[in-house]
Amino acid sequence: MADEFNVTYITLGGYAEMGKSRYLYFVIMLTVYIVAILLSVTIVCLICMHRILHEPMYIFIAALLFNSIVYNTAMYPTLLVNFFTEKQIISYSACLFQLFLYYFLSASDFFLLSAMAYDRYVSICKPLQYPNIMRTTTVSIILGVAWFVPAFQLAVSIIMSSNRKLCHFTLNAIFCNNSVYSLQCVGSEAVQAIFDIFALLSMALLPLLFIIFTYTRILIITYRSGREVRKKAAQTCLPHLIVLLIFSLFCAYDVIVIQFTVRAEIHLIMTLQAFLYYPLFYPIIYGLQMKEISKHLKRLFCQAKVI
Repeated sequence: MADEFNVTYITLGGYAEMGKSRYLYFVIMLTVYIVAILLSVTIVCLICMHRILHEPMYIFIAALLFNSIVYNTAMYPTLLVNFFTEKQIISYSACLFQLFLYYFLSASDFFLLSAMAYDRYVSICKPLQYPNIMRTTTVSIILGVAWFVPAFQLAVSIIMSSNRKLCHFTLNAIFCNNSVYSLQCVGSEAVQAIFDIFALLSMALLPLLFIIFTYTRILIITYRSGREVRKKAAQTCLPHLIVLLIFSLFCAYDVIVIQFTVRAEIHLIMTLQAFLYYPLFYPIIYGLQMKEISKHLKRLFCQAKVI
């Protein structure tokens, strides 16, 4: 009976590293969760309500924030409950679903950031052609690709590895990420290894290279243009570049960490970053730095104060 229990359930060992600090982390993470959800939902509602924000750039921002809302809603409640449970365990199937959701939304963010980079490129470098290129149909296709392709590739990868026998049942983490594969008795088969490399290239590296290429072209063209063009480019591109840099660093750590032995304390600290302040990046950066969104937010809060 014990063997069946071990095969079915995984213990999340990352909580043990927190000690008495877990209660402080609980308060901080609960606060971050509430603020992130409220800000993200507010900005998405503003974009939906105001016709002036029904432009491709703001639609992509709304899609990013929607991903953030789904991510926070799926991950945080379980994490917060685990702070007060005596033993943090999760079924293997639920662990794989958590892994799927985490990487699906992360990969989708890369696609959406690529779409935003392309939108900025067309807007700044080809303004006269912008209405014809960034049509409603084009935006809909981009959104469909950004959600379907990562979902399909990750589902295939997880299904291929889901039947492998587990030799270890304690995961040194507070949630299920790619470290789950280190619990399996044998490594990935050649076919799956090739597929995973292809998925990594198509969902992360290629979008990242595309974004770098696009913003390089924007910088070259705006450098040759007037001061107003450079100012417009800086106002609209800087928030995207900040988000891209921080998001890429987190993803790079997450992909690389499974290849090396990292001290438990360092791994815990790096993992917590994804939950302590990263959920606030999208709503704060896009809410404060994007002029039109910031204007509607200020107007909304001013009305709330008057009421």
